[in-house]
Amino acid sequence: MAEDYIPPQVWTWDKENGGRFASINRPIAGSTHDRVLPVGKHPLQVYSLGTPNGIKVTVLLEELLALGHTGAEYDAWLIDIGNGDQFGSGFVEINPNSKIPALMDRSVNPPQRVFESGAILLYLADKFGALIPKDHAGRTECLSWLFWQMGSAPYLGGGFGHFYAYAPTKMEYPINRFAMETKRQLDVLDRHLADRDWMAGDAYSIADIAIWSWYGNLVLGRQYGAAEFLDVASYTHVLVWAKRIDARPAVRRGRMVNKTSGAPHEQLRERHSAADFDTI
Repeated sequence: MAEDYIPPQVWTWDKENGGRFASINRPIAGSTHDRVLPVGKHPLQVYSLGTPNGIKVTVLLEELLALGHTGAEYDAWLIDIGNGDQFGSGFVEINPNSKIPALMDRSVNPPQRVFESGAILLYLADKFGALIPKDHAGRTECLSWLFWQMGSAPYLGGGFGHFYAYAPTKMEYPINRFAMETKRQLDVLDRHLADRDWMAGDAYSIADIAIWSWYGNLVLGRQYGAAEFLDVASYTHVLVWAKRIDARPAVRRGRMVNKTSGAPHEQLRERHSAADFDTI
């Protein structure tokens, strides 16, 4: 058994003890270098990466375009978090928390910044009046599930994903602790989806997009190489729901945007028009 860790009286930052992301994690905020962000021709400018949080926004934008909302045309610029792009001065001006995704809406004066993926989903759904229930009860249910996802993802990504896939050493206690919580969350979803097609009412919404981006991809075997470990196949209702969303053409397009891993035909590092999808 490993020796018990005794916390020091005052914690200090050890740059060498952070696993895969040690080079970009730090206990202070603010920019590390000057970098002006590029601006494309569309009013909506997305600065992101094809992670679960990032694809929430590009999936929603592709869904809005599929519904005929031409004002949802956008430029998507790659923010390479492995290279520390999120600490550039231009990005920090949009998101002082230095996390992707971030959005600038230049269709309004002055331009509106929006950060935090859930806030961006809500902002765009309200802006275009789509993919969010219009009645008060339905909207409330949708927002409850949207905020559930925002509060739950740190346990899945920052907790389970980190200790299972990225930590420098495998440790039984944190893996077991976060695996238990991840499975509890999957059970919450499985019970909820047992007698309904969508998360919030009778229609597909931003709640589905937000939750699918994390938990849908998890049960589809795309997260952390942990599908067998977590026995995701046992969450049958979540799987049915996840496959239904995965088959949507707009979802397939949104998943490609700002993607830098996987098969080359699934990667669109930047997106500036619908025609860009024809190039891969």
